[in-house]
Amino acid sequence: MGLAAAATSPIGAWAASSAALASRTFGTLRHMTHYLECGPADGPLMIFLHGWPELSLIWRAQMEAFGSDGWRCIAPDMRGYGGSSAPAALDAYTNEQVVRDMAELHDHLGGEPAIWVGHDWGSVIAGALVAHEPARSRGLVLISVPYYPDANALPTLVPLVDRTIYPADIYPDGQWDYFRYYTTHFEAAVYDLDADKAASLASIYRSGDPTSIGKPSANALVTRKGGRFGEAHRAPLTTPDPALWPAADFKALVDAFDTHGFRPPCAWYLNDAANIAYARRAPNGGQISLPVLFVNGEYDQINTIKGNRYGEPMRAACADLTTANLLGAHWLPLERKPELAQAIRAWLQAKKLSTARR
Repeated sequence: MGLAAAATSPIGAWAASSAALASRTFGTLRHMTHYLECGPADGPLMIFLHGWPELSLIWRAQMEAFGSDGWRCIAPDMRGYGGSSAPAALDAYTNEQVVRDMAELHDHLGGEPAIWVGHDWGSVIAGALVAHEPARSRGLVLISVPYYPDANALPTLVPLVDRTIYPADIYPDGQWDYFRYYTTHFEAAVYDLDADKAASLASIYRSGDPTSIGKPSANALVTRKGGRFGEAHRAPLTTPDPALWPAADFKALVDAFDTHGFRPPCAWYLNDAANIAYARRAPNGGQISLPVLFVNGEYDQINTIKGNRYGEPMRAACADLTTANLLGAHWLPLERKPELAQAIRAWLQAKKLSTARR
């Protein structure tokens, strides 16, 4: 049972700069979740899960679009982010713990089967939740990061690396070198990101470059550079891109990271063994029979499934899979706001999910 469900959270009041988004909190003995809500209270549920290094506000455009369509839209700050709890223990950020957070929030919201929409690590959690507890879902939308029934973990990802782009003798972990760096130099990685949080965030959120396709990602060079930012050990001064983040929302993002820092979000990368073990406990080997939409960013050097093997585990595990391709890189909820909403709408209509309850 929930301990608290406030109509407006002082912790998250900064998040509701638009009248369309209400800021709320829900707490249990084990976790406190801040979330945004919009749309009719009696509308069918659509729950948006963000990734690294994001915040519930990354979904503003999609929430306002689908709230206007009649959906009850919910976007939590995930564990370690924003107004939600940020435990100190690094092993508090396993997929199992975060799925449990989302299941408790879902119960609090009434437990009606929902459309779950995830981006980046939010896709990982949405996929894990649907695999373990399919009764909580009517359909699943994964953006940028495909579903891996054996977990989004280095032992799963590295064998799928495209060795025409990343020869093993030069790039043993391919584009996942940055992921490896967290596991081998965690404190240094966090220190560099925390050195100038605003500059770190502004440098991370950049639009896609179509000329980057087929070339090694900068994320494949983190270890040899001695960190994401090399010898400087801090992000270069970078102007935020207003086409991605509205100025007020980017300020809220920076304020949130000023509160918790990068340590809790980066801890999500440290639990491969636990995440694989959890994935292997899913019913039916993690197979998903519900309708699934995967939205691919064509210019995403890390995660695109075009021309490589990264989509193979998802294709094998999802019985009713639709894919859509957008001309953007990794930050599709920001880069391609109307196009992403339309891709989801088209899939909902095709699968007869629209706003009608099951």
